[in-house]
This record gives sequence, structure tokens and C-alpha cells, in this order.
Amino acid sequence: MQIEITNVEKMARLRWAILAGATNSVFVSFTFFGPVFILFVSQLGFTKTQIGFLFSLFPFFGLIAPFIAPRVARFGYKRTYLTFWGARKVVAFFLIFTPWVFRTFGSATTLIYIASIILIFAVCRAIAETGIYPWEQEFVPSAVRGKYAAMNNIFSTLTNLFALAIAGIVIQRTSGFDGFRWLIAAGVIFGFTSVWASSFVPGGAAVKNSQDQNTSHKEMRAALRDKNFLLYLAGAALVIIGTNPLSSFLPLFMQENVELSAGNVVLLQTGTVLGGLLSSYIWGWAADRYSSKPVALSGLSLLALLPICWIIMPRSSPWNLYAAMGIAVVQGLASMGWNIGSSRLLFVNVVPPLKKSGYMALYYAWIGIVGGISQISAGGILDSAKGLSGHIFFLNIDQYFILFAAGLILPILGILFLREIHTEGTLSLTAFAAVFLRGNPLQALESSMRYHRARDERTIVSMTERLGEAKSPLVIDELLEALEDPRFNVRFEAILSATRLRRDGRIVAALMRILQGNDQSLSSLAAWALGRSGDKQAIALLQDALLSESPDLRASAARALGSLDDKGSLAWLEAQIDRESNNSVRVAYASVLGKLRVLSSTEKLLWLLQAQENGESRNEVALALARMDGDEHYFVTLWKQTRAEPGTGFSLAVTDINRKVGQQWPANRDLQRSFEDSSLAFAHGDLESGIQLLLQGIAELPQDRFTGAGDAILAECDIRLGEWGSNRIEYLLLCLHTLHTGLDAFHNHATPPTTTLNRR
Repeated sequence: MQIEITNVEKMARLRWAILAGATNSVFVSFTFFGPVFILFVSQLGFTKTQIGFLFSLFPFFGLIAPFIAPRVARFGYKRTYLTFWGARKVVAFFLIFTPWVFRTFGSATTLIYIASIILIFAVCRAIAETGIYPWEQEFVPSAVRGKYAAMNNIFSTLTNLFALAIAGIVIQRTSGFDGFRWLIAAGVIFGFTSVWASSFVPGGAAVKNSQDQNTSHKEMRAALRDKNFLLYLAGAALVIIGTNPLSSFLPLFMQENVELSAGNVVLLQTGTVLGGLLSSYIWGWAADRYSSKPVALSGLSLLALLPICWIIMPRSSPWNLYAAMGIAVVQGLASMGWNIGSSRLLFVNVVPPLKKSGYMALYYAWIGIVGGISQISAGGILDSAKGLSGHIFFLNIDQYFILFAAGLILPILGILFLREIHTEGTLSLTAFAAVFLRGNPLQALESSMRYHRARDERTIVSMTERLGEAKSPLVIDELLEALEDPRFNVRFEAILSATRLRRDGRIVAALMRILQGNDQSLSSLAAWALGRSGDKQAIALLQDALLSESPDLRASAARALGSLDDKGSLAWLEAQIDRESNNSVRVAYASVLGKLRVLSSTEKLLWLLQAQENGESRNEVALALARMDGDEHYFVTLWKQTRAEPGTGFSLAVTDINRKVGQQWPANRDLQRSFEDSSLAFAHGDLESGIQLLLQGIAELPQDRFTGAGDAILAECDIRLGEWGSNRIEYLLLCLHTLHTGLDAFHNHATPPTTTLNRR
């Protein structure tokens, strides 16, 4: 019985897979798949058609995958991979003798010699990769596949960057074929190191009672009926045809048309490597968090823009190397996004794990056919269009123009196929792009990484605060985690931070769970946060919270319902304000009734204001009454202006009221004089005289000048100011606000805004 490998063991051994990938990247750069090889065969005098033929041999032998897949499963995925991955390194070593063959037998024999090496190499490669695809699907847990791909690419990119730098220096400082021979020998050594590291990766055991050929064919027939798989094959084919030839022949374009030296062409690859390195972690993180498809499509969209950049880039210019390097960085960034996203899409979303052998064999054969045809076709096209030259507006037309056009059009067509692949919970391309455009994405990514590295409560509370300050949807997963953290202070800070983000359904759902929890202090804060969220689906739970035994929760729930403009709770609040025993809760109810302008509750709020002993509560109830009669802005502004110098502030307010009185009743000088005297008394700091003169002026105003709550408020202010004077300054603020609102409404031939309670 085969023992299943746990995810713990898989993740512990992933470092060996990363090491294998890093050392293999050096082998790749120094032998067949980097700019070194294409410059090498170009120096041998091969035509582009011949070069395209040589490159086509690698993918064409993928056709053997469907026929050998069952045997690979029986022999063991890992054993197959190690055997033939090692064998291809031995075959690659024979490239060292190419210069001798060239000098001894000539160009035609050399072509046959290299083609023979590539043929044997391609067979070994095809057999090995028939094993690695299902093996990799096994040893990399789906939950960390994006991060694994990112880390694998980071280390491979770093070693590749070093390898390319060495290759550029070696080629620049050596003559003839000597530099190429040294690089090939070094590449083979690193290749064997890669095979050794791969031996420590778990899984890939031989499958006992493995599928026979008929079973394999059934899996392949099932794959050909799988819409997702067919869409993926179509999209991948278009991308391969559009981009692979460009990657192969771009070094020659840079050498022939842009006129870069061979050493600079090799060093140019460092830009591509650097772009991949800088973006690898972000692409992998995004693939695990937001799914594979938007990452793949984003990378592909960027790849489609590159041909335009190559067409319009300067030729024979002192700046051509810098322009080429900048485009190379973008190429690395785009390629990394496509590679990480598309591979994860294939392994996680497209290929069923139980049918991986048949699906992967068919996939490998298909990309082999497409890749081989694209290389042969590209070489032929370049030779046929050798004399093509000219300009169309700002576009340079040369033999590479057809490849560039295909590199623009075909990936766009590929996007149309890939976007139709069905995946659960996947963001659209535009929604995915918007995630990185809202708030501060750099701060979001930085604070997210520091959040996960935090080791003590103080640090993680600080990082949770920074998550909210970023105001980016990139941090939602971290905030969701923080909302469930066992530490109270972290949860508390997470609720505050959550209110700084745009409304998100997952955040609202988490806050609703906290609202229903047993920690009343956090429930109260969650109620406040739900009010700020603006999400009306929280109304029902907030209405239930009005019946809580906790006064703080009742108050917070009421204020939240007011923020959500919940008219359905107003009748209950108006009736309950008389029965509520807790004063802070009554004040909260009053604030909501005032904010939503329930005029029928004016008398209750006036009674509540009279009963308040605390200054903050008085001001809040007074503000609620001010809202009944008009815009709160004037009341709050007047409150601010009269805090430091009350006499001056009140004097200016009365002067403004007197100006309005003069505009409406210009002939009534006695009326105006009362307000003038009141303003003068306030200006001299005599608040008591100023109040009495103000009340005298109000009494002389014509009747029925105020509607809504204005008359009742002024009548109450007249009584309380006469009773308490400046000891209850909130009445003076409320009185002046009501005069200001009423006189403005009269002047504009309008009535103050009112809202009556719609009782159910």
C-alpha cells in the first residue's frame, strides 16, 4: 500500500525543488535555451531557417508524451525524471566538440551533428518532462503553489542573473568558440547538481497497478471533452505561437537591427531576469490570494504590449541599450506573471488530479506541436522577409515586423479564450487591476509582509493600524485574520482599521459575527463600524442589538442605525426614549431622532436636554435639536467659534442675524436696535446682558416666522435662557442656530427642511 505524503513533508522538502530549479537555470542559460546558444549557432553561419529548425526539435518530441505516459507512471514519475533529466546533461556535454566538427567537416556536417545532439536531448527532455508534470502536481500543495512558484522563480532568477553576467563577460573577453565551450562545460556541471537536488524531493513513486494504455486513452478522451482544458490549450497555443519565436530570435534582432554587441545582447537578458525577480513574489502572492486566471491574463496583457515597444525603439542610437534594457525589464515582469498564473491555472483549475497523467501527456504533446511549428515558421519567415524595410508613420518595418505583429495580435486572441475558463471565485481582469489601483498598494504590500513577520502584540497592533491606513483591498485577508486574532487589542485595532477601507462583503460579514459575539465592548465597536460601512444588510442584526442588556451596545446599535438611515427603527426609538433608564442610551436615541429629523420627537428631546447634567451630553442633544431645524454645519461652526472667546463669537453671530433682520424688515429700527445692543453686549464680554437683549429682540419678531421645530425650540430657549442664562450655553447656541435657519428660510421663500415620522 502506497503511503500518502503529507503536506507538512511536502513543504519541508520544497527547498530541494527550489535548489534544483536554481541550478538548472544556469544549465539552461549556458546551453540550449539562453542567448548564449543562439549566438553560438549564429556564429557557425546557420541561416534563421536552420536555427528555427533546430529550436523546433525541442518541442516536437513532446508528441511522444501520450504514448509513454502509462509506462512513465509504472516506472515512477520521479525515477523517470531523474534518469532522463540526468541523461540529457550527458548529451549536452557533446556540444563542446562542435567547433572541432565545424573546422574539420564544415557547416553542413556541423548542422547534422548539432541536430543529432538536440534530437537525443529532446527525446530525453520529453520523457523527463512527461514525469515532472504529474510529479510536480503531487509534491506542491495547491494552497502554496503561487508562493512556491514565486520563490522558485526568485532563486532561479538570481542564479540566472549571475550566470548571464558571467556569460556576457566571458563572451566579451574571449574570441572564437572558446568562451562558448567553457560556458557549456560549466552549464553541464550545474545541470548534474540540479539532478542531485531533485532526488531529495518527495513523491513521484511508481504507481502499482497503473493504468494501461486503454485507461490512458480514456483519460485523454475525457480531456478532449473538457471545455476548460480545450480553452486552455487554445489560449496557450496562441500565446506560444505569438511569443516563443520572439524570445528565440530577439537576441539576433538586437544584434543585427539595434546594433548591440554580442556581449551586450547577453547582458540584456539580465534586464528580463531583473524584471522577473522584482515581480515574482507579488505575482505568486496574488495568484494564491486572487486565483490564477487574473494573474495569467494580466501578465499576458503586458506581453502583448512589448512588440509595440520593440518596433518603435531607437536603432543605431547611443540610447538603444538603455531603451532595450527598460523593455527587457517589462518583459521579465510580464513573462513572470504569465508563467506563474498560467502554470497555477493548469495545475489547480484545469487538470483534475486523478486524471493528471492523461491530461498532462496530452497537454505536453500539444504544446510540443505548437512550439515546433512556431519555431520552424518563424525561421522561414525571417529568411523570406530578409529584404523588407521601410517606415509606416513611426513604425520601423523590417524582417522582424511580422513576428512583432503576431506577438501583438495572438496573445490578445489568447486572452479571449483563457478568460472563458470557468474558475470559482475569480476576479475579472479589470477588478484585479482595480485592487492594485485603490489606496496605497505599496504601503499595503509592505505592511502586509511586516504584519506576517510581527512577533509581539505591540508590533502586530501597529501593523494592523498600518493595514487600515493603506486603504487598499490588498490587505483584506490580513484584516480578516486580525479580526479573529486571540489577542483583544489586535481585534480592537482591526475593527478600527476595517472602517478605513471601502465596503467589502467579507469584512461586513466578519463585523456582523463580532456584533453577535459575547464580548460586549467589541460588539459595540463592531456596531459602530457597521454603521460606517454603509451596508444595509447589517440593519436587522443592529435592530436586534437594541434589545441587548448592554447599554453600550444599545447605544452603539442605535447610532449605527442612524448612520445607515434606517427609518424602520425610528418609531421604536421614539417610544423607547421615555422608557430607557440609561441616560447615555437616551442621548444616543435622541441623536438618531435628530439626525433623521423626526419632528414628532421634538418635545421629548427638549425635555431630555433640560435633564442633562453633563456638558458633552447637553451639546449632543442640542445638536440633535439643531438637526431637526436645519443643517448642522452652522451649529458646529458656532460652537467652535465660541469655545475660546465666547463673547466675540456670539457677537459676530448676532450681528449676522441683525443683518438678515434688516434685510427682511428694513423699516423696523426698534427691532434692529435690540439685536445691535445684544451684539455690543456680547462683544464686551457681558454674556448675561447679551442674552437678555437677544431674547427681547426675538420677542419683537413678527409671529409665525418659523416652521417645523423652530417655534418650539425658540420657545424652550426663551424659558431656559431666562432661567439659567449663560450657565447653559448650549441653549444660546441652539437659539442662534434656529434664528439663522429660520431667517434664511424666510429670505429664500422656503421652509426649513423637515421630516415627519412614518409610523408603521
